[in-house]
Amino acid sequence: MPPRIPVHLIRRAFQSDAYKYSLGTANSAEIDHFSKLSAYWWDAQGEFKYLHRMNPVRVQFVREKLLEIARDDQSDGSEVQETNIIRGLDVLDVGCGGGLLSESLARIGANTIGIDASKSNIAIAKHHAAADPKLSKLTYLHGTAESLLTEPKRFDVVCSMEVIEHVDNPTMFLNTCADLLKPGGHLFLSTIARTPLAYFLTILMAEQVLQQVSKGTHTYSKFVSPAELVSFFQKRPVPWISPASPTNEPRRTEAEIRGLIYNPLLSKWIFAPRGAWGATDCNYLFWVRKPSTPIPS
Repeated sequence: MPPRIPVHLIRRAFQSDAYKYSLGTANSAEIDHFSKLSAYWWDAQGEFKYLHRMNPVRVQFVREKLLEIARDDQSDGSEVQETNIIRGLDVLDVGCGGGLLSESLARIGANTIGIDASKSNIAIAKHHAAADPKLSKLTYLHGTAESLLTEPKRFDVVCSMEVIEHVDNPTMFLNTCADLLKPGGHLFLSTIARTPLAYFLTILMAEQVLQQVSKGTHTYSKFVSPAELVSFFQKRPVPWISPASPTNEPRRTEAEIRGLIYNPLLSKWIFAPRGAWGATDCNYLFWVRKPSTPIPS
């Protein structure tokens, strides 16, 4: 059974002061929508069950990519400790919701900060984390990513999972995430491509027909296709991704796109085979690395 969230905590948190600070790229209607659902974050069979099932795959992607790049960076031939790959890293989880990813990253040793524009989401996240004394490396903040830009702290890893398709200004949002990274840092995103298949699966089927997700959770026009993310990071003043190759695939050491497929028979998410047709036409993960030095043109 999911942990019971005290009603007084939900009511107090829902009296949000989200409008007392600049919302930046956050959308007030989106904040209200997810605030109303905040009590269900830790119900693994409820509103967010598909995110619960996706979370292990997201963590796996983060760990495997960090390990892969650490091995590439190892110039002296010494062995990289797989179990410690994220231990001690400063990680920011933007749009952390109830803390599904934040808790997972803190449990494997990351110094994790989760930030969300919904006060009720943060209240639920704090309440859940307080039950586990092992989560001493986890901190939650109520606010927007933009609010952190005035602070000196920068991060080894910035994650923002299932968030960019809910913001008002994706370009500003990506710039903010980029600016919060240390040189050589890693940005991980999870989102939905803007394709007919994605509309069919996430809106028509999930929201309207099967009603597995609340209506209004997704807006098709806000979906972001992988090519748009690649183009954004190619066109930054200091490019993070080299100009397009003949196959239009970014170099493995600069960026990676992995499609996610939900298997209803197993009730689990799996990685789509690399390069498979249509693999990134719905849900996908995206990784890109901030250059330590400018990429040659």
